[in-house]
Amino acid sequence: MQMQQGKPALTRRQLGMSSLLLLLPAWVQARSSPSSPGADSTAVQRDSALLMGTRVDIIAVHADPAQRESALTAAWDEMLRLSEMMSRYRSASQISLLAQAAGAAALPVAPELMQMLQQAARLHRLSEGRFDISVGAYSDWHFEAGHRPSLPDAATLRRQRGLVDASQIELDAAHGTARLARAGMKLDLGGIAKLPILEAGLRQLQAHGIANALINGGGDVLCSGTLLGQPWRIGLRDPRAPQRLLGVLPLRGGVVAASGDYERGFDLRGRRYHHILDPRRGQPSQGLHGLALVADDVTAVNGWGAAMMVAGPQLARQWAAALPGVEAMLADKEQVWLSSGLRQRLGPNIIDP
Repeated sequence: MQMQQGKPALTRRQLGMSSLLLLLPAWVQARSSPSSPGADSTAVQRDSALLMGTRVDIIAVHADPAQRESALTAAWDEMLRLSEMMSRYRSASQISLLAQAAGAAALPVAPELMQMLQQAARLHRLSEGRFDISVGAYSDWHFEAGHRPSLPDAATLRRQRGLVDASQIELDAAHGTARLARAGMKLDLGGIAKLPILEAGLRQLQAHGIANALINGGGDVLCSGTLLGQPWRIGLRDPRAPQRLLGVLPLRGGVVAASGDYERGFDLRGRRYHHILDPRRGQPSQGLHGLALVADDVTAVNGWGAAMMVAGPQLARQWAAALPGVEAMLADKEQVWLSSGLRQRLGPNIIDP
Protein backbone atom coordinates (compact mmCIF):
# COMPACT_ATOMS: atom_id res chain seq x y z
CA MET A 1 0.00 0.00 0.00
CA GLN A 2 1.56 3.26 -1.09
CA MET A 3 0.82 5.99 1.39
CA GLN A 4 1.17 9.41 -0.15
CA GLN A 5 3.33 11.99 1.54
CA GLY A 6 2.22 15.23 3.11
CA LYS A 7 -0.79 17.49 2.86
CA PRO A 8 -0.94 17.70 -0.97
CA ALA A 9 -2.30 14.15 -0.94
CA LEU A 10 -5.36 15.48 0.83
CA THR A 11 -6.50 17.97 -1.77
CA ARG A 12 -10.24 17.51 -1.32
CA ARG A 13 -12.96 17.76 -3.90
CA GLN A 14 -16.56 18.26 -2.85
CA LEU A 15 -18.55 16.61 -5.63
CA GLY A 16 -22.09 17.26 -6.77
CA MET A 17 -24.74 14.76 -5.84
CA SER A 18 -26.46 14.45 -9.23
CA SER A 19 -25.48 10.80 -8.99
CA LEU A 20 -24.44 9.01 -5.82
CA LEU A 21 -22.68 6.29 -7.80
CA LEU A 22 -19.03 6.24 -6.77
CA LEU A 23 -17.15 5.65 -9.98
CA LEU A 24 -13.97 4.22 -8.48
CA PRO A 25 -11.24 2.10 -10.08
CA ALA A 26 -12.18 -0.89 -7.94
CA TRP A 27 -14.43 -3.89 -8.15
CA VAL A 28 -16.30 -3.15 -4.98
CA GLN A 29 -18.25 -0.03 -5.75
CA ALA A 30 -20.36 1.94 -3.28
CA ARG A 31 -23.71 3.01 -4.66
CA SER A 32 -26.50 4.99 -3.10
CA SER A 33 -30.06 3.89 -2.68
CA PRO A 34 -32.91 5.97 -4.06
CA SER A 35 -33.99 8.65 -1.64
CA SER A 36 -36.93 7.89 0.56
CA PRO A 37 -40.03 10.04 0.08
CA GLY A 38 -39.48 13.50 1.49
CA ALA A 39 -35.76 12.93 2.12
CA ASP A 40 -33.58 16.02 1.88
CA SER A 41 -30.74 15.31 -0.54
CA THR A 42 -29.06 18.57 0.51
CA ALA A 43 -28.17 16.77 3.75
CA VAL A 44 -25.80 14.51 1.78
CA GLN A 45 -22.21 15.56 1.15
CA ARG A 46 -19.57 13.64 -0.73
CA ASP A 47 -15.89 14.41 -0.26
CA SER A 48 -12.85 12.84 -1.95
CA ALA A 49 -9.10 12.89 -1.53
CA LEU A 50 -6.02 10.89 -2.44
CA LEU A 51 -4.71 8.94 0.53
CA MET A 52 -2.66 5.75 0.92
CA GLY A 53 -2.01 5.73 -2.82
CA THR A 54 -5.70 5.50 -3.68
CA ARG A 55 -8.81 7.63 -3.92
CA VAL A 56 -10.85 7.74 -0.74
CA ASP A 57 -14.48 8.85 -0.90
CA ILE A 58 -16.65 9.83 2.03
CA ILE A 59 -20.40 10.30 1.97
CA ALA A 60 -21.68 12.06 5.10
CA VAL A 61 -25.35 12.63 5.86
CA HIS A 62 -26.38 15.42 8.21
CA ALA A 63 -28.67 18.43 7.90
CA ASP A 64 -26.11 20.91 9.28
CA PRO A 65 -23.42 21.80 6.67
CA ALA A 66 -21.08 23.22 9.32
CA GLN A 67 -21.27 20.05 11.37
CA ARG A 68 -20.64 17.92 8.28
CA GLU A 69 -17.59 19.98 7.39
CA SER A 70 -16.18 19.79 10.92
CA ALA A 71 -16.65 16.02 10.97
CA LEU A 72 -15.07 15.56 7.54
CA THR A 73 -12.04 17.63 8.53
CA ALA A 74 -11.56 15.52 11.67
CA ALA A 75 -11.88 12.30 9.67
CA TRP A 76 -9.35 13.34 7.03
CA ASP A 77 -6.88 14.60 9.65
CA GLU A 78 -7.02 11.31 11.58
CA MET A 79 -6.64 9.15 8.48
CA LEU A 80 -3.70 11.26 7.29
CA ARG A 81 -2.02 11.02 10.70
CA LEU A 82 -2.22 7.24 10.72
CA SER A 83 -1.25 6.78 7.09
CA GLU A 84 1.85 8.91 7.53
CA MET A 85 2.81 6.93 10.63
CA MET A 86 2.56 3.62 8.76
CA SER A 87 3.88 4.50 5.31
CA ARG A 88 7.01 2.73 4.10
CA TYR A 89 7.44 5.53 1.55
CA ARG A 90 8.04 8.24 4.15
CA SER A 91 11.57 8.23 5.53
CA ALA A 92 10.43 9.63 8.89
CA SER A 93 7.49 7.25 9.39
CA GLN A 94 7.62 4.75 12.23
CA ILE A 95 7.67 1.91 9.70
CA SER A 96 10.72 3.40 7.96
CA LEU A 97 12.49 4.06 11.25
CA LEU A 98 12.03 0.41 12.22
CA ALA A 99 13.63 -0.63 8.92
CA GLN A 100 16.53 1.77 9.46
CA ALA A 101 17.15 0.25 12.91
CA ALA A 102 16.69 -3.38 11.77
CA GLY A 103 19.18 -5.69 13.42
CA ALA A 104 19.90 -3.13 16.12
CA ALA A 105 17.85 -1.55 18.88
CA ALA A 106 14.13 -1.76 19.56
CA LEU A 107 12.19 1.45 18.97
CA PRO A 108 9.10 2.89 20.62
CA VAL A 109 5.97 2.71 18.46
CA ALA A 110 2.57 4.35 18.78
CA PRO A 111 -0.23 2.30 20.36
CA GLU A 112 -2.11 2.20 17.05
CA LEU A 113 0.91 0.73 15.30
CA MET A 114 1.57 -1.75 18.11
CA GLN A 115 -2.01 -3.00 17.83
CA MET A 116 -1.62 -3.45 14.07
CA LEU A 117 1.70 -5.28 14.45
CA GLN A 118 0.09 -7.61 16.97
CA GLN A 119 -2.78 -8.31 14.57
CA ALA A 120 -0.28 -9.01 11.80
CA ALA A 121 1.65 -11.44 14.01
CA ARG A 122 -1.54 -13.31 14.85
CA LEU A 123 -2.58 -13.56 11.21
CA HIS A 124 0.91 -14.74 10.25
CA ARG A 125 0.46 -17.66 12.64
CA LEU A 126 -3.12 -18.45 11.62
CA SER A 127 -2.27 -18.37 7.91
CA GLU A 128 0.88 -20.45 8.37
CA GLY A 129 3.03 -17.73 6.90
CA ARG A 130 0.89 -16.83 3.90
CA PHE A 131 0.34 -13.39 5.40
CA ASP A 132 3.62 -11.70 6.27
CA ILE A 133 4.18 -7.95 6.64
CA SER A 134 7.94 -8.41 6.26
CA VAL A 135 7.36 -8.75 2.47
CA GLY A 136 8.63 -5.16 2.39
CA ALA A 137 12.06 -6.73 1.88
CA TYR A 138 11.01 -7.51 -1.72
CA SER A 139 11.77 -3.91 -2.56
CA ASP A 140 12.61 -4.34 -6.25
CA TRP A 141 8.97 -4.75 -7.29
CA HIS A 142 7.37 -1.50 -8.51
CA PHE A 143 3.64 -1.51 -9.17
CA GLU A 144 3.04 2.22 -8.84
CA ALA A 145 1.85 4.24 -11.82
CA GLY A 146 4.71 5.79 -13.77
CA HIS A 147 7.14 2.88 -13.40
CA ARG A 148 8.18 1.02 -16.52
CA PRO A 149 7.09 -2.64 -16.19
CA SER A 150 10.07 -4.77 -15.21
CA LEU A 151 10.81 -7.89 -13.17
CA PRO A 152 13.20 -8.11 -10.23
CA ASP A 153 16.38 -10.09 -10.69
CA ALA A 154 15.90 -13.71 -9.60
CA ALA A 155 19.10 -13.75 -7.54
CA THR A 156 18.02 -10.58 -5.76
CA LEU A 157 14.67 -12.13 -4.89
CA ARG A 158 16.42 -15.19 -3.43
CA ARG A 159 18.60 -12.96 -1.28
CA GLN A 160 15.63 -10.91 -0.14
CA ARG A 161 13.71 -14.07 0.67
CA GLY A 162 16.04 -14.61 3.59
CA LEU A 163 14.78 -11.37 5.13
CA VAL A 164 11.09 -12.30 4.96
CA ASP A 165 9.99 -13.86 8.24
CA ALA A 166 7.43 -12.16 10.44
CA SER A 167 8.49 -14.32 13.39
CA GLN A 168 11.62 -12.13 13.47
CA ILE A 169 9.52 -9.07 14.38
CA GLU A 170 9.94 -8.66 18.14
CA LEU A 171 7.12 -6.90 19.96
CA ASP A 172 7.20 -5.74 23.57
CA ALA A 173 3.69 -4.50 24.26
CA ALA A 174 4.45 -3.79 27.91
CA HIS A 175 7.13 -1.27 26.96
CA GLY A 176 5.56 -0.22 23.64
CA THR A 177 8.57 -1.17 21.50
CA ALA A 178 9.20 -3.14 18.32
CA ARG A 179 12.34 -4.48 16.70
CA LEU A 180 13.21 -6.12 13.38
CA ALA A 181 15.72 -8.78 14.33
CA ARG A 182 17.72 -8.93 11.08
CA ALA A 183 19.43 -6.06 9.30
CA GLY A 184 17.77 -5.43 5.96
CA MET A 185 14.26 -6.36 7.08
CA LYS A 186 11.46 -4.03 5.98
CA LEU A 187 7.75 -3.92 6.66
CA ASP A 188 4.84 -3.36 4.30
CA LEU A 189 1.48 -2.89 6.02
CA GLY A 190 -0.44 -2.72 2.74
CA GLY A 191 -2.48 -5.83 3.51
CA ILE A 192 -3.59 -4.82 6.98
CA ALA A 193 -3.41 -1.04 7.52
CA LYS A 194 -5.99 0.42 5.17
CA LEU A 195 -9.15 -0.90 6.79
CA PRO A 196 -8.23 0.25 10.33
CA ILE A 197 -7.28 3.67 8.95
CA LEU A 198 -10.63 3.98 7.19
CA GLU A 199 -12.33 2.76 10.35
CA ALA A 200 -10.58 5.50 12.33
CA GLY A 201 -12.00 8.02 9.88
CA LEU A 202 -15.49 6.60 10.31
CA ARG A 203 -15.14 6.78 14.10
CA GLN A 204 -14.25 10.46 13.81
CA LEU A 205 -17.37 11.10 11.76
CA GLN A 206 -19.48 9.35 14.38
CA ALA A 207 -17.77 11.22 17.24
CA HIS A 208 -18.71 14.47 15.50
CA GLY A 209 -22.36 13.52 15.25
CA ILE A 210 -22.47 11.93 11.78
CA ALA A 211 -24.35 8.69 12.39
CA ASN A 212 -24.98 7.96 8.69
CA ALA A 213 -21.84 7.76 6.59
CA LEU A 214 -19.89 5.67 4.11
CA ILE A 215 -16.15 5.56 3.37
CA ASN A 216 -14.79 3.85 0.26
CA GLY A 217 -11.02 3.48 0.01
CA GLY A 218 -9.98 1.85 -3.24
CA GLY A 219 -12.76 -0.72 -3.02
CA ASP A 220 -12.75 -1.30 0.73
CA VAL A 221 -16.08 0.01 2.00
CA LEU A 222 -17.20 0.84 5.55
CA CYS A 223 -20.59 2.25 6.36
CA SER A 224 -22.83 3.11 9.27
CA GLY A 225 -26.52 3.89 9.45
CA THR A 226 -28.37 4.54 6.21
CA LEU A 227 -28.52 6.87 3.25
CA LEU A 228 -31.63 9.00 3.62
CA GLY A 229 -33.44 6.16 5.36
CA GLN A 230 -32.48 3.47 2.87
CA PRO A 231 -29.67 0.87 3.14
CA TRP A 232 -26.35 1.63 1.55
CA ARG A 233 -25.98 -0.44 -1.63
CA ILE A 234 -22.58 -1.98 -2.37
CA GLY A 235 -22.05 -3.28 -5.88
CA LEU A 236 -19.89 -6.43 -5.97
CA ARG A 237 -17.83 -6.49 -9.14
CA ASP A 238 -16.67 -9.59 -10.97
CA PRO A 239 -12.85 -9.67 -10.59
CA ARG A 240 -12.57 -11.51 -13.92
CA ALA A 241 -14.41 -8.66 -15.70
CA PRO A 242 -14.36 -5.56 -13.46
CA GLN A 243 -16.90 -3.73 -15.59
CA ARG A 244 -19.50 -6.36 -14.65
CA LEU A 245 -21.51 -6.45 -11.42
CA LEU A 246 -22.26 -9.76 -9.74
CA GLY A 247 -24.85 -8.27 -7.46
CA VAL A 248 -25.81 -5.44 -5.12
CA LEU A 249 -25.48 -5.83 -1.37
CA PRO A 250 -27.70 -3.68 0.89
CA LEU A 251 -25.98 -2.75 4.17
CA ARG A 252 -27.02 -0.84 7.28
CA GLY A 253 -23.53 -0.75 8.73
CA GLY A 254 -20.60 -3.06 8.22
CA VAL A 255 -17.56 -3.61 6.02
CA VAL A 256 -16.87 -5.02 2.57
CA ALA A 257 -13.15 -5.75 2.14
CA ALA A 258 -11.87 -6.36 -1.37
CA SER A 259 -8.64 -7.79 -2.77
CA GLY A 260 -7.83 -8.34 -6.43
CA ASP A 261 -5.05 -8.99 -8.90
CA TYR A 262 -5.70 -6.03 -11.20
CA GLU A 263 -6.05 -3.06 -8.86
CA ARG A 264 -2.30 -2.35 -8.90
CA GLY A 265 -0.03 -4.15 -11.32
CA PHE A 266 1.20 -4.47 -14.87
CA ASP A 267 1.16 -6.86 -17.82
CA LEU A 268 4.43 -8.07 -19.29
CA ARG A 269 5.02 -10.69 -21.96
CA GLY A 270 1.49 -12.00 -21.70
CA ARG A 271 1.40 -12.35 -17.91
CA ARG A 272 -0.20 -10.28 -15.18
CA TYR A 273 1.99 -9.16 -12.26
CA HIS A 274 0.25 -7.56 -9.30
CA HIS A 275 1.07 -6.15 -5.88
CA ILE A 276 -0.11 -9.01 -3.61
CA LEU A 277 3.12 -10.97 -3.14
CA ASP A 278 3.48 -14.54 -1.91
CA PRO A 279 5.95 -14.08 0.97
CA ARG A 280 7.39 -17.56 0.39
CA ARG A 281 8.41 -16.86 -3.21
CA GLY A 282 8.56 -13.12 -3.69
CA GLN A 283 6.20 -13.46 -6.66
CA PRO A 284 2.62 -12.22 -7.14
CA SER A 285 -0.01 -14.61 -5.84
CA GLN A 286 -1.73 -16.96 -8.27
CA GLY A 287 -5.03 -18.81 -8.35
CA LEU A 288 -7.53 -16.19 -7.25
CA HIS A 289 -8.32 -13.14 -9.35
CA GLY A 290 -10.08 -11.46 -6.47
CA LEU A 291 -12.41 -11.71 -3.51
CA ALA A 292 -14.71 -9.77 -1.24
CA LEU A 293 -15.26 -10.39 2.47
CA VAL A 294 -18.35 -9.03 4.23
CA ALA A 295 -18.68 -8.63 8.00
CA ASP A 296 -20.10 -6.40 10.70
CA ASP A 297 -16.69 -5.15 11.81
CA VAL A 298 -13.16 -4.67 10.47
CA THR A 299 -11.45 -7.02 12.94
CA ALA A 300 -13.24 -10.05 11.51
CA VAL A 301 -11.80 -9.60 8.00
CA ASN A 302 -8.71 -7.43 8.26
CA GLY A 303 -5.71 -9.00 6.52
CA TRP A 304 -7.54 -12.14 5.45
CA GLY A 305 -7.98 -10.88 1.89
CA ALA A 306 -4.25 -10.83 1.21
CA ALA A 307 -3.78 -14.17 2.99
CA MET A 308 -6.52 -15.79 0.89
CA MET A 309 -5.12 -14.41 -2.36
CA VAL A 310 -1.81 -16.11 -1.53
CA ALA A 311 -3.44 -19.33 -0.28
CA GLY A 312 -5.49 -19.93 -3.43
CA PRO A 313 -9.12 -20.99 -3.99
CA GLN A 314 -9.35 -24.22 -2.03
CA LEU A 315 -7.75 -23.10 1.20
CA ALA A 316 -9.34 -19.65 0.95
CA ARG A 317 -12.77 -21.28 0.81
CA GLN A 318 -11.97 -23.33 3.92
CA TRP A 319 -10.81 -20.25 5.80
CA ALA A 320 -13.83 -18.21 4.73
CA ALA A 321 -16.18 -20.91 5.97
CA ALA A 322 -14.41 -20.99 9.33
CA LEU A 323 -14.33 -17.24 10.00
CA PRO A 324 -17.24 -16.38 12.33
CA GLY A 325 -19.60 -13.73 11.03
CA VAL A 326 -17.89 -13.47 7.63
CA GLU A 327 -19.45 -13.98 4.19
CA ALA A 328 -17.29 -14.28 1.10
CA MET A 329 -17.03 -14.08 -2.66
CA LEU A 330 -14.02 -15.78 -4.24
CA ALA A 331 -13.24 -15.62 -7.95
CA ASP A 332 -10.70 -17.69 -9.87
CA LYS A 333 -10.39 -18.08 -13.63
CA GLU A 334 -12.99 -20.87 -13.69
CA GLN A 335 -15.78 -19.65 -11.44
CA VAL A 336 -17.08 -17.30 -8.79
CA TRP A 337 -17.91 -18.89 -5.44
CA LEU A 338 -20.38 -17.22 -3.08
CA SER A 339 -20.91 -18.32 0.49
CA SER A 340 -24.50 -19.34 1.15
CA GLY A 341 -24.97 -16.42 3.53
CA LEU A 342 -23.76 -13.89 0.99
CA ARG A 343 -25.95 -15.36 -1.74
CA GLN A 344 -28.92 -15.04 0.64
CA ARG A 345 -28.06 -11.44 1.55
CA LEU A 346 -27.79 -10.49 -2.11
CA GLY A 347 -31.22 -12.01 -2.65
CA PRO A 348 -33.01 -10.66 -5.72
CA ASN A 349 -30.10 -8.28 -6.35
CA ILE A 350 -27.81 -11.11 -7.41
CA ILE A 351 -26.68 -11.54 -10.99
CA ASP A 352 -25.88 -15.26 -11.13
CA PRO A 353 -22.14 -15.70 -11.82
